[in-house]
Amino acid sequence: MDNVKHFIVDEQNVGIRVDKFLSGQMPEYSRSEIQKFNIKRADNKPLKLSDKTKLDDEFIIEIAEKQSDIAYDNISNDFDLDVLFEDDDIIVIDKPRGVVMYPSAGNKTGTLVQNLLSYTKLSALGGQTRPGVVHRLDKDTSGVMVFAKSDAAYRGLVKMFSSHDLTRKYIAFAWGVPTWGGADITGNIARSSRNRQKMSLVKTGGKPAHTIVNVMDVWTKPGISLFRCTLMTGRTHQIRVHLSSHGFPVVCDPLYGREKSHIGSVKNPELLEFLKTHHGQMLHAEVLEFNHPITGEKMHFKSRMPVDMMELKEILDNE
Repeated sequence: MDNVKHFIVDEQNVGIRVDKFLSGQMPEYSRSEIQKFNIKRADNKPLKLSDKTKLDDEFIIEIAEKQSDIAYDNISNDFDLDVLFEDDDIIVIDKPRGVVMYPSAGNKTGTLVQNLLSYTKLSALGGQTRPGVVHRLDKDTSGVMVFAKSDAAYRGLVKMFSSHDLTRKYIAFAWGVPTWGGADITGNIARSSRNRQKMSLVKTGGKPAHTIVNVMDVWTKPGISLFRCTLMTGRTHQIRVHLSSHGFPVVCDPLYGREKSHIGSVKNPELLEFLKTHHGQMLHAEVLEFNHPITGEKMHFKSRMPVDMMELKEILDNE
């Protein structure tokens, strides 16, 4: 049955948008969810969610029971999941490199979400193809990820990622040897006008982005460094764009790496073979820290460097 709620505007809430007023009264729902509800005035006068509230306005909201629109028959079990934590509300996994997040035009099967659905339930709030998804990693980026299993956890995690009330640290092998031990990289990021698959730094427009970079190791002869990058915002390709734009493109990055210009100077046959045969940027989501969206418990997860990055490090150490 539909759940019906009544709200009356008091003096403190006069003059704000109706949808903002209602989201304040129902914090358990996002504004986009509220916009899908059946909302009307008690006096049956026409209503727009962009209308400004008036004193004693009364709204009636009919909240239909959420019907799952997840295609549960579209699941697969193509690889073993590395589950770091699971309860009734969330699941934390270590994503392997080379796996697409969710189904799309060019990737109908074998995605991470489809494998998760073969293992457990996920919140339907993310939609049919992205159930439980509150953040993403590129296909060739590995590391720690959290998914929502309950609707309440989904709403809590979405707010957390939106306000960046959590910690995300990555490690990356990059071309170049810095003269500094740490740096703050800022700059707005937007979709490239020349290549729609790429993002780029822009002087105007775009979305603000901030990455803190610390040097972990340097191999001077081949000109490669190992960085730890802390995301202060979460934009598409943020680390790859920020590092590349400042002269330190991620190793083996097909979009931003400028590999050909760097490989030409590599003399070590073993390193050269690795660089020529490996596919996928040397970028790994190492640390994820957040407060559990339901219990409030402090959660900390750390993923070990994947096998291919360990192989690269061993080659560099023996340089």
